[in-house]
This record gives sequence, structure tokens and C-alpha cells, in this order.
Amino acid sequence: MQATFRPGIHEDAQACGAVFYEAFKLIAEQHNFPVDFPQPETAVSLLTMLLSREDVYSVVAEMERGIVGSNFLWEGDVIAGVGPITVDPSVQNGSIGRELMERVMDRARAKFFAGVRLVQTAYHNRSLSLYSKLGFDAREPLSVMQGPLLGLQFPSYVVRPATGGDLDACNQLCLQVHGHDRKRELFEATKQGSALVVEHGGRITGYATLMGFFGHAVGRTNEELKALIGAAPAFQNPGFLLPTRNGDLLRWCLEHGLRIVYPMTLMSYGLYQKPAGAFLPSILY
Repeated sequence: MQATFRPGIHEDAQACGAVFYEAFKLIAEQHNFPVDFPQPETAVSLLTMLLSREDVYSVVAEMERGIVGSNFLWEGDVIAGVGPITVDPSVQNGSIGRELMERVMDRARAKFFAGVRLVQTAYHNRSLSLYSKLGFDAREPLSVMQGPLLGLQFPSYVVRPATGGDLDACNQLCLQVHGHDRKRELFEATKQGSALVVEHGGRITGYATLMGFFGHAVGRTNEELKALIGAAPAFQNPGFLLPTRNGDLLRWCLEHGLRIVYPMTLMSYGLYQKPAGAFLPSILY
């Protein structure tokens, strides 16, 4: 049977969360990797949040049996982020995943986003093939990092909670490194109290919205990122994302007891500038 597609609503969270949990659990177990969200309740909680946000566009796939997939487009900033996309394992390898992706890409084009990005689980060959066919380019190999909190301080790189007065400096730093800012994400993280800044030489030279899957960080150099990682109050599961090609930072993390959980890939469609500084992406980009 053909699937039908419609915008998601808050009441879809339970069904979408169940599909999300089963789909991610199956692909991880097939490749002998840990599951991102080991309890169904965590998946339902995430989907509940996504379906309630005004800045996240959702698409749900349905068949006669009920909901069989969903996808999301985060629309808060200049660059739109895709995900998570999931399809019921019993109907995978058809066209539902492609249809879900095409619908969020149509939405992104209609809203005139400068670019669209996503982070793909590197061991999932089918998703890499799908995104490549849709025009995404692989930009950066990533490693999910997890381990004990480090509790490190660097005298010349002072880490403190971000305030509203820091937003302009942080946005300017992101613009310098990436060619665009992430104003809304940073504002929300500051409001929630998860954002941190690094001060060096009397000015802000780095920041992080959160040290984990849904947070990103930007620094003038690797030293800012080391300070942020060293001072992090938590590495929210399943961990934070580190560009694998940044050998200096990766070695530093490994030497301090952190471990690589699994590989991922940052992919882009549209505007992309090679970063002119150090960074940690989120699960979106």
C-alpha cells in the first residue's frame, strides 16, 4: 500500500516515538553499535518536544496500519537542519524515506533557506546513499565522544555561563568561523541556562550551546574547545560530536579518557563555507 503524508501534530508523539525507537534500535544492533536512545520513553519525549515547537516543521507518513515514519526540518536560523528521520523497519527500503526527505527539502526551498544540513550515521549505508542522491555533499567525518567529566580549568581561558549580553559577540564569532550565525539556537540555550562562553585576552573567543548531541560549539582555536570540554557539566547522551579530522583535539580527548562511540558524517546542501576556526557540530549541523 502507498503511504500518505501530512504535517505532524502533538498527538502523533506516541506513535512517532515508537517508530523512532524501533528504527534506531534495529540499525544500531545490526551493526553492533550502542543505541542512541535506549528507552522508548526517551524517544517519545524527544518527539513530543519536536512536535510542539513552532520553529520545527514536521512530516508524518501514514498507512492503513497507522504512522510508519516521520521527518523534521529545524527552521530557526539561516541554515535549516534535517532530522531525525525514521521509517518503521517493516516498511523500510521502499520509497517512504525518500518521500519524507523530499517533503522537507521542498519546504526548505519554499522558505528560501541558504542551505540545509544534516548529520548521518556513518555505518548506515542506505541513508548515505539517499542523501547523496538528493544532492547532499559529505563535508566532515565526525566522531561521537563520551566519557568521564574532566573538571579541567585553563587559567588563560575562562569558562562561564553565557548571558544575554554575550549574544552579539558569540554570533559574530560564529559568523567569522562558519559564514553564518545560529542566533536562535544560541538565544534559546542562553535562556535555558545551558550555554557557556570562553573568555581569553579580555574578549569572548568561544562558546557552546550545550556539550552533547543537540549542542554546538565554536572557538577561535582548539584551545577554546578544550576549555569548554574540560569545564562541561555533562556530556549529554550519547555524547558530543567532534570533527575526526581535527587530530589535535581528538588526541587530546582520547588522552583525557574520552572514547569514540561511533562515527557520523556532516552533510550539506546549498550554502557551505569551510570553517575558519574550531568547531563542534550538533546532530543537526
